[in-house]
Amino acid sequence: MHSYLEFEKPVADLEGKVQELLAMQENGEAVDVGEEITRLQTKADSAMQEIYANLTPWHKTQIARHPDRPHFADYAKALIDEFTPLAGDRKFAEDEAIQAGFGRFRGRPVAVIGQEKGNDTESRLRHNFGMARPEGYRKAVRIMELAERFKMPLITFVDTAGAYPGIGAEERGQAEAIARSTDACLAMGTPNVSVVIGEGGSGGAIAIATANRVMMLEHSIYSVISPEGAASILWRDSTKAQDAATNMKITAQDLMELGIIDRIISEPVGGAHRAAQEVIGRTGNMIADCLEEFDGKTPAEVRKQRRDKFLAIGSKL
Repeated sequence: MHSYLEFEKPVADLEGKVQELLAMQENGEAVDVGEEITRLQTKADSAMQEIYANLTPWHKTQIARHPDRPHFADYAKALIDEFTPLAGDRKFAEDEAIQAGFGRFRGRPVAVIGQEKGNDTESRLRHNFGMARPEGYRKAVRIMELAERFKMPLITFVDTAGAYPGIGAEERGQAEAIARSTDACLAMGTPNVSVVIGEGGSGGAIAIATANRVMMLEHSIYSVISPEGAASILWRDSTKAQDAATNMKITAQDLMELGIIDRIISEPVGGAHRAAQEVIGRTGNMIADCLEEFDGKTPAEVRKQRRDKFLAIGSKL
């Protein structure tokens, strides 16, 4: 059974009835319910199509946060062969919110950095819900410098509500760590490609997403602050998060129109969690296409393209 979001309740009711009939059929309690199952499933599919044809930014926010949505670990397992993770920032500690290392992407040696939220209570606590501390960003910088040294492209997967705002993180220089990570992205002479697979929250996302090519899954979000945080600041009322989500232009479609991202990766009706391997495959194809664009380019050309891309944001509004 799928986990349903609040706005998917009509579909949940219909698919729940289908499951009940299937269970009755398996237990021999119903003679022939095949036609009824087909009718209800068709109705559920139609309802899902209608709902997903009219999604609001707040709906997309909920989809981006769906607990069953594929996480970095799923992408790394499917796309990166011989993945060898590296730990620690060589200054303070290991931060498991950011996973990083080296491997092969379709035969090409690559560096990989991803924000991991976890998929159950234990792993979510271990990964701090994808919210990195300063040592996580310093580890990311270490990977970027190694990628530069060994002339490997960098692939990053963004999925965080934002950098961890705790007292300890601030004491250890959270803002400085994010700034240095962003600067390291900009300085790379090898190409870097970033994919927002869920939430792209504030500087916590930008720190690893300042890339030559930035892509988003169709129902992911990317913003300077969460809708709840923006509502609390603007209206001092977090219940206005829906209004904030609409006004902030946080969807992939809005950001594509504004020139902030380069490509959108389509998702099936119902979101990436309903066909995870299909979406991961599409993501891999898009990453491959982007990396091929930079084959044969010099480090200076790679840096210039990235610099020009970010300087152009907002210049033609």
